[in-house]
Amino acid sequence: MHRLTEFVVGLLFGCGLVLSGMTDPGKVIGFLDVTGLWDPSLALVMGGAIAVGVLGFGWARHRSTNWLGGDLRLPQTSQIDVRLLVGSAVFGVGWGLAGFCPGPAWVSMAAGNYQALIFVIAMLVGMGLFEVWEYFKSPTQVPA
Repeated sequence: MHRLTEFVVGLLFGCGLVLSGMTDPGKVIGFLDVTGLWDPSLALVMGGAIAVGVLGFGWARHRSTNWLGGDLRLPQTSQIDVRLLVGSAVFGVGWGLAGFCPGPAWVSMAAGNYQALIFVIAMLVGMGLFEVWEYFKSPTQVPA
C-alpha cells in the first residue's frame, strides 16, 4: 500500500508540474529575467506551494505518525550554517543556468527532453561527489 501511495502522490506532483508549466525551462528563465519579459507565473506557483507546505508542516508538527501509520520525523535543527548557504547558492545558480530544479527535471526527462536528461545526470554526479566528500571528511560515518 505504501508504494502505491508513493506512486500516486508522485504522479499527482508530476501532473501538477506539467499543468503549471514548471517543466518548461523557458518559464523558469522568464521568471528570473526581471529586466526583460518577466513572467510572474512561477511566483504564483511557488506561493501556492509555500501555503500548502506551511499548512502541512503545521499539521505534521503535532503528529508522530503519517497518514499510513509510518514514523513521521521532522528536522530538529533550524540552524543556518555555511553548508546550507553554499548548498542553496549552488542550487540557485544551477536552477538559473539550466532552468530546471530536480522535480521538473525528472518529469521533463521522462517526457523525452534531452536537456533534462543532461541536467539529471549532472545532478546525480553532484550528489555522488557530495557523498564521497562527506565520507572522506568523516570516514567513521557511512554515507546514507
